[in-house]
Amino acid sequence: MAENTVKINIHKLLKEHGISLRELSRLADIRHATLSELANNKRKRIQLDHIKRISEALDIKDIRKIIDIVSIEEDL
Repeated sequence: MAENTVKINIHKLLKEHGISLRELSRLADIRHATLSELANNKRKRIQLDHIKRISEALDIKDIRKIIDIVSIEEDL
């Protein structure tokens, strides 16, 4: 059975909404460095408040647009 991991879809969201990481940082009031770490899988935890802020900033109603559970092989 393949092992799963949680993936934060920051890069995908930026592309879909046509904004930069810095702009998302400003809109969501989340440090640029924090978003960068999440986007590049350098941070293994995401605060629920950050998910809420990202969803509000980008008017997202479905949490699955922000996070996914993928097999580790897919993530490579």
